[in-house]
Amino acid sequence: MTFRTRVITATVAAAAIAVILACFASYFTTRTALFHSVDESLIQASEQAPNTHYDNRVTGSYSEIVLPTGSTLPTSAVPIDAAIMNVAKGKSPRVIRTVAFDGQSYRELITPLPANSLVSCPTGICQISTTSAQLFIVDVTGQVTELSHLVATLMLVAAGGLLLALVLGLFLARQALHPLEEVTNEIETVAMTNDLQYRLTEGDEDELGRLRRVFNRLLRSVESSQTLQRQLVLDASHELRTPLTSLRTNAQVLSRGGEFDPDDLRQITDDMITQVDELAALVSDLGELARGERSEGELEVLRLDDCVDECVETARTYARLRDITIDVDLETSVVQARHDRLNRAISNLLTNAVKFTPEGGQIMVRSSNATVTVADSGPGISKEDRQYVFDRFWRSPSARSLPGSGLGLSIVAQVVAELQGTVSVDRDPRLGGARFTITLPEFVRPEKTSEA
Repeated sequence: MTFRTRVITATVAAAAIAVILACFASYFTTRTALFHSVDESLIQASEQAPNTHYDNRVTGSYSEIVLPTGSTLPTSAVPIDAAIMNVAKGKSPRVIRTVAFDGQSYRELITPLPANSLVSCPTGICQISTTSAQLFIVDVTGQVTELSHLVATLMLVAAGGLLLALVLGLFLARQALHPLEEVTNEIETVAMTNDLQYRLTEGDEDELGRLRRVFNRLLRSVESSQTLQRQLVLDASHELRTPLTSLRTNAQVLSRGGEFDPDDLRQITDDMITQVDELAALVSDLGELARGERSEGELEVLRLDDCVDECVETARTYARLRDITIDVDLETSVVQARHDRLNRAISNLLTNAVKFTPEGGQIMVRSSNATVTVADSGPGISKEDRQYVFDRFWRSPSARSLPGSGLGLSIVAQVVAELQGTVSVDRDPRLGGARFTITLPEFVRPEKTSEA
């Protein structure tokens, strides 16, 4: 079932329910009003004094006494059924109803009379020794006919109302869904042409306007993601070209290995191993970036100081080769993160600090309140370059001669963004070099409540 059909069906169903309820209400209100005055007259007649003359007690068209034997005073052609007999025998209370006989409709009131009741009769006042019933009848054929006419009229009104509801449903569905069809057509155009630069006209501040704005934001997000993906591929191909070209050159040289002495061959081999290591690191970094801003796996509750200490121990292995001192000042703090991703971000900062710290230099690592700071005594980063340090494949002019792919700090920024934290860089006032600061949301353990 299409959405248009659902709208039309809902409109017609709502109108049908309203029309039917209105017709029922009109019918029962009119019926009650018509019979109420007749019933009141019948009740008043039944409450008259028993010694009132018979001719004065007749209400509408007829009044009679029904004995338990089924005979009537006076004799009449009114049908005596079980309901009348039950009242005459004292088994039932007063009954008021509508009956039909001889092609006419009558409103009938049956009231019980106790034994020894005095009632009016043609000869005066009579006493009945047994229980009996007094029957009051009034002709309501005219009222019933009017009700029949009303029912026919209401059925016509209901049919007309349903027909009108169907027409209005078709009209309203067309008017209401036309803007939605326009949005759908525009979205289908984007899907067929794959034109991510296309933008929908946002329109008014209503639901459709909100849908258009949300879809435009989605298009911008997808366009940005596609642009970044293309840029990543272009940058990666550019970065891969240099080591691959160097490897190809060295491989060609090795093919003529008999022309070189062993020292030259060893140097060429060492260069090729270094280039392969660079390629492996670049591929690993590209794989890390390909995870996106949302990596797989559940977050763990980790002590940040333990993670920093673990990364520092690994970094000291490389720092000792250049006589670099790493000082650590750690305070306990707890965060939620993936252990491998968090360690990768911290290790990248430490690796970057070791790379740019001169021999005999110093690195200072601090951690407290879910914050990690890594400062070094290297040349630092100029204010002009700080806005680019977290871009993929960006490398400062002074670092282009050093090994690396320019992806380490991009991975740091990605991991920190995934954990809803921030990372910044400035100059350390004490050591004079670069100072990177990671700030993460601190995890607060819920307090345990004890039941009394």
